[in-house]
Amino acid sequence: MASGPDLLVQYGLLVVFAWAFAVQAGMPAPAVPMLLGAGALSGAGRMNLVLAIGAAMLATLGADILWYSLGRARGSQILATVCRFSLDPDSLIRRGKERFSAHRARYLIVAKFLPGVNPLAAGLAGVVPIGLAPFLVFAAAGALLWAAVWIVLGYLFSTVIGAVAARAARFGKPLVIAAAAALIVYLALKYARRHRFLRHLQKARITPAELKARLETGAPLVIVDLRTPLDIETAPYKIPGARWIPPESLRDPHRVLPRDHEVVFYCAEPNEATSARMALALNSRGFKKVHPLSGGLEAWREAGFEVEPLQIDSAAAR
Repeated sequence: MASGPDLLVQYGLLVVFAWAFAVQAGMPAPAVPMLLGAGALSGAGRMNLVLAIGAAMLATLGADILWYSLGRARGSQILATVCRFSLDPDSLIRRGKERFSAHRARYLIVAKFLPGVNPLAAGLAGVVPIGLAPFLVFAAAGALLWAAVWIVLGYLFSTVIGAVAARAARFGKPLVIAAAAALIVYLALKYARRHRFLRHLQKARITPAELKARLETGAPLVIVDLRTPLDIETAPYKIPGARWIPPESLRDPHRVLPRDHEVVFYCAEPNEATSARMALALNSRGFKKVHPLSGGLEAWREAGFEVEPLQIDSAAAR
């Protein structure tokens, strides 16, 4: 099987295009070595610099348009699809939404340089939605900047990169085996940590029907809405009686929540990730009856239960 550098030498711009598209569409693989290699080949006169940048830019823009279209067509459901491409999906989604809320279309530029984030940013641009024209402007600017930075860097340091590649070639198979082993260990650790997290989550969950029954009995209960301002912008309603409290405001939960009450969290992340993390955090601080709501707010609505309007001002969001 040919290695990445060999494929780049043999197939040139086609590899640059395909690799850039796959990575920016969500494939969990590094793009920078391939782009640096394309720049180094350009510096050695074996690839056209402008065409290499153009191929990477067009591929990235194509990946952006794909996720933007999915976001427009499927709404917030697209976030669950993004999760399947990420090695750390639970924290990725929350951070991505918060940053997108702060920067809007400009985040499409920054996201190109953040591993695994570009599909989320482009999908959110379709969900919000951002208009097609401004989306294309910012997506194209980000794609050009991302491609040009790494390929030009490879071009400028082509001599150094060539020398490093020549040294690495001497090690051959042992180097490839060591890199593959390191990747397998990394993925295994990620999987084990996620499996442990989901096991804790399964034990603590409460269903919408169970929550409805508790409310009807008048049990001492606090419902906390943990969604981001972006979530509330796209779905401006809540479970009746719920309090909107950002997770950062619960660093000292004893000041905010009654310890003797049952607490139910809901969020808008796949697998109720934020709710589960907050439930585990409060449990470690002495709160013994804390539950994430299975399926979040949308599961509550789909069960046919009542919701009420929710609005937050910009000051509260900060």
